[in-house]
Amino acid sequence: MIDPLQASVQIASSGLEAQSTRLRIVSENLANANSTGRTAGSEPYRRKTTTFSAEMDRAAGVRIVKVKDVGVDRAPFRLDYEPSHPAADQSGYVKLPNVNSLIEMADMRETNRSYEANLQVIKQARSMVSMTIDLLRGA
Repeated sequence: MIDPLQASVQIASSGLEAQSTRLRIVSENLANANSTGRTAGSEPYRRKTTTFSAEMDRAAGVRIVKVKDVGVDRAPFRLDYEPSHPAADQSGYVKLPNVNSLIEMADMRETNRSYEANLQVIKQARSMVSMTIDLLRGA
């Protein structure tokens, strides 16, 4: 078992790692928001999702967050009528990714805030350790 300050740093560090993965997935979704298939009727980029889980770190005796799965969103693709597009089907429709930029931007904002909150926990824990060392030096 580790002390509470070390535990809080370990929990926050796992949160930083999980949110970094989530931010990478959101960025990938945004980068591919208009990526169509290469051939007629082929499927475009499919939005990715991130699922988290709480796991017990037995060595430290704390529950940490981990990325459980990077999956795909099964929502239907958008259809756009563009008969001259190389990926258009026989009816002239092109399948576009199921990525909604507004949702991705909201996810990015939430991810960023969570990352910053975890970073703040680590900064506060370091500050408390530093103040404790200073107190011990003065005694």
